[in-house]
Amino acid sequence: MDRFDAMQAFARVVEAGSFTKAAETLHMSKTTVTQLVQQLEARLRVKLLNRTTRKVNVTVDGAVYYQRVIRLLADMDDAETSLSGASALPRGRLRVDVPSPLASLILVPALPAFHARYPDIQIDMGVSDRIVDMIDENVDCVVRGGELTDQSLMARKVGDLPLGVFAAPSYLARVGTPSHPRELEDSQHRVVGFLWARTGKPVPYAMRNNGESVEITGRYVLAVDDGNAYLSAGLAGLGVLWLPTYMSRACEARGELVPLFEHWNLDPMPLYVAYPPNRHISLKLRVFIDWVVELMAKHAPVSDRQAR
Repeated sequence: MDRFDAMQAFARVVEAGSFTKAAETLHMSKTTVTQLVQQLEARLRVKLLNRTTRKVNVTVDGAVYYQRVIRLLADMDDAETSLSGASALPRGRLRVDVPSPLASLILVPALPAFHARYPDIQIDMGVSDRIVDMIDENVDCVVRGGELTDQSLMARKVGDLPLGVFAAPSYLARVGTPSHPRELEDSQHRVVGFLWARTGKPVPYAMRNNGESVEITGRYVLAVDDGNAYLSAGLAGLGVLWLPTYMSRACEARGELVPLFEHWNLDPMPLYVAYPPNRHISLKLRVFIDWVVELMAKHAPVSDRQAR
């Protein structure tokens, strides 16, 4: 039994949930994949998978072993790449998690160029605004907006997202256009609440104009924890939005959102790529981070060029 082939077959079965699908992606027969996993279980003397006629589920022992296997396979890929010389292209699977609007509006549309440059990198992209346990979920990195509160993470600042305040024409026609941010605290006005993952609560927005500073929380009829849903709520006229301008630009151009308080200043939202401190920075992760920096320099470059 080739232990590398056996571990690779096992990992692919876990990820695909099927021996047939795993065999297809590995370009092996189903019989070969089945035999490799059986040989691995025999060698370890542990049942790794529960098999039924309809699906394959990983056992408790198998789940623990899977986490170790995928890290080992990634390290082997990195080792082979490093020995191939500086001209070798990075390859292997990269697991990342990014906010949904950033994925749909910036990252995913630019991925064909990334793939053309690095054709052997396979990206598994989680799209969410939730808190990700990068160790338990074996995520290589996350891209997140806002100041990072987890000081245990390593991070690189990759952008500063300019912010603005917006509302849909239907909202303004119904309740009127506010002339001062404090009017959003009045009974007739509503904001769309955004539930930040680290607190589960909306946070006040700080705004400044000619020495005057205010913090606005506002009242909401809907609060969400996803950026795309947040934008959709605003477009539906459910309240006022605080948005990065990359999210508002197309909506403004189509007349779907109207900017408010344009003479007021809002601090930009910092954007970070974060990764576990004990994780080796593989070549594939390094080029991905560099690509995100390069991409964000076109959309929202870092203003102070500092990262922690």
